Amino acid sequence: MSTVTTTKPAPTAAGPASVAATHGEGRIGLRGNLRHIGALVRRNALQIKQDPESMFDVVFMPIIFTLLFVFVFGGAISGKGNQADYVNYVVPGLMAMMGMNIAMGVGTGVNDDFKKGVMDRFRSMPIARSSVLIAKIVVELGRMMVAIAILLAVGFLLGLSIKGPVLGLFLAIGLSAVFGASLMWIFVLLGLTLKTPQAVQGMAMMVLMPLQFGSSIFAPPTTMPGWLQSFTDYNPLSNLADAARALINDAPVGNSVWVTLLWSLAITAVTMPLAVRKFRQKT
Repeated sequence: MSTVTTTKPAPTAAGPASVAATHGEGRIGLRGNLRHIGALVRRNALQIKQDPESMFDVVFMPIIFTLLFVFVFGGAISGKGNQADYVNYVVPGLMAMMGMNIAMGVGTGVNDDFKKGVMDRFRSMPIARSSVLIAKIVVELGRMMVAIAILLAVGFLLGLSIKGPVLGLFLAIGLSAVFGASLMWIFVLLGLTLKTPQAVQGMAMMVLMPLQFGSSIFAPPTTMPGWLQSFTDYNPLSNLADAARALINDAPVGNSVWVTLLWSLAITAVTMPLAVRKFRQKT
């Protein structure tokens, strides 16, 4: 009579390690988070390097908008021969608009990455889900800084003058970046919610057009009808444009800076958690 002996297989190193990675995925420390964000930022930046055409909007949009509004509307709004005054009015306002237009590209980019399966690959990795989206925001903020630099260069060529301390200019740029980042979370959420990049772009235009033209970016609200002035007063783009204009032209800022910061905080606090949750659950 023969006896059969059975032995338990020895635990492999891969088994416990994979289990530990799975359980540790949700407990990534700050240092690990920053490392993941840095790696993803580098990946997104390399994509731009491989596709220079993706920078066309950042390079040409500030030039076209500045020349268009200064030479087409400047004379009508400020009077013939006073276009230099309009440059000092509209360029700070266009800084506010740059963030919103670039934010639209974040939503279409996220949606397109899901279509290509890139985001599914990221979600299969033991990295914080928020790091993928934060890296997108960081790269787009870099693109926004390039757009603002070109905008200011064109503005200086057309007669833009900094009437206050140079610090005011940097504060205006920083305020535009903070508000622009908050808007990007809105469009990231749209990119994760809508089905196609075209739908994201269409929805974005429906939001962009009233906010941009129903603001103090291009013309003083005093020239508008009463009902539109009421809308302009509560438009966050108006607050940002007024704050940037006051900081650059050494004028009283009033409450515009604090109102813009509160808008930025409120938008980010609401849309960022929703975007991260949608990113985890999207199928």
